[in-house]
Amino acid sequence: MKGILAAATISLIISLFGTPFAISLFRGRGYGQLIRDDGPTTHHTKRGTPTMGGTVILLAGLLGYAAGNLVSANGPTASGLLVLGLATGLGLVGFLDDFIKIRMQRNLGLRARTKLLGQTVVAVGFGVLMLQFPDRGGMHPASTHISFVRDTTVGLGAVVFVVWALVLVSSTSNGVNLTDGLDGLATGASTMLFAAFVIITFWQGRNDCLLKNAAGCYHVRDPFDLAIVAAAFAGACAGFLWWNAAPARIFMGDTGSLALGGALAGMAIMTRTELLLAVLGGLFVVITMSSLIQIGYFKLTHRRVFKMAPLQHHFELKGWAEVTIVIRFWIIAGLAVALGLGLFYAEWITWQK
Repeated sequence: MKGILAAATISLIISLFGTPFAISLFRGRGYGQLIRDDGPTTHHTKRGTPTMGGTVILLAGLLGYAAGNLVSANGPTASGLLVLGLATGLGLVGFLDDFIKIRMQRNLGLRARTKLLGQTVVAVGFGVLMLQFPDRGGMHPASTHISFVRDTTVGLGAVVFVVWALVLVSSTSNGVNLTDGLDGLATGASTMLFAAFVIITFWQGRNDCLLKNAAGCYHVRDPFDLAIVAAAFAGACAGFLWWNAAPARIFMGDTGSLALGGALAGMAIMTRTELLLAVLGGLFVVITMSSLIQIGYFKLTHRRVFKMAPLQHHFELKGWAEVTIVIRFWIIAGLAVALGLGLFYAEWITWQK
């Protein structure tokens, strides 16, 4: 428990007090956000706001994890390091995308195929490594079975599992990326999800089958270390949100959104809650689906379902204030997290009857 609290506290402090330094540094170097000309006109005032703030979130998360392990004195585990590696790898892809946008002074960074290739390489490498590093009991960081709140009977095999991991990582990282369109929206929602994973992993650790082989126990490797990872990212996001909330003084950029999405997907795979992630991250799912519906419907009919996709921009064009949209979407995110945690706990209760 001390390690979890230390990770959250240290990452919060680093993010909260380190972000102003990043704002000053990026502004001095001209690392400002470029704004789409076809987007809401209210966003034009944001042009030049420092971006790539995801570097602060990622650094704070890594240092918070290190501090948590120092306090707990248990040392890092393969599970925790793999999630951090996934987040860092995707963060690097996002950093290159952000840097090209700034250097070339255009709203598009990496070409779509190049960006997808980078995400694929990182996700596939992560999928392969998750099936390595067995502990003394022979348990690997990830399972080849599809999971909801624990492993189901549906086994995929190693090769198909890697493809499944690629789908989860890509969809989650892109979902967070699409949500990151309004001040504080993706940061606040991500904070809630990481906090939920702190609860899930702590509960799994307290009911680990290695500690007590009772009904409803969890076959999850390194749950307490994963709780430290989740706490570190929750603290990092909370500290960054102080500066990212409207009116934002810095944006996380693709550096942050891809890294956070990757960390969330990694947490879901490691904790055997892959399908539950769709419930916990309900806001990300809705926003992603709005873009897919818009694209699909336009290709079929050359007409639009929404005024603009992703969904948050549709409401902007309908005249909603940005802060109103963010707060209401945060409420949706919170309800989705509450529903996901409720399903997680309800499943455990069924084992106690």
